[in-house]
Amino acid sequence: MADPAPTKRQGLSWSVINLVLDAALLVMFMALCFAAVVVRFVFPPGPASAGWTLWGLDYDAWGGLQFGLLAVLAGGILVHVMFHWSWVCNVIASRLAGRGARVDDGLQTIYGVGLLIGLLLVVGVGLAAAVLTVHGPA
Repeated sequence: MADPAPTKRQGLSWSVINLVLDAALLVMFMALCFAAVVVRFVFPPGPASAGWTLWGLDYDAWGGLQFGLLAVLAGGILVHVMFHWSWVCNVIASRLAGRGARVDDGLQTIYGVGLLIGLLLVVGVGLAAAVLTVHGPA
């Protein structure tokens, strides 16, 4: 049975929410790229940048801004993947188990939490290795 005639909807649709999130991710990505280029190519490297400023921010402030933008972008990507998690699970299931295969909501949640824990574990192990193997000046 076809949907009744369209009526004015209250609130935002998922399509509009996705569009706004995608636009925000694009803006954050562009801002991160800008900050990375400023830190890498506008300022002199590391200690040589002492005393240099751009728009009232020094090298360390631009590095902090770059990290903050990266953190916000990573959070936005996480939200984006969460919005599409059902689709991701069902595409993978249909490829592995055949056409029409679906994963129930409970398993989708378990897979998502497991993947997030796995990704955080990989990053944590990498950071631990970096902390344990860093060398100071000789």
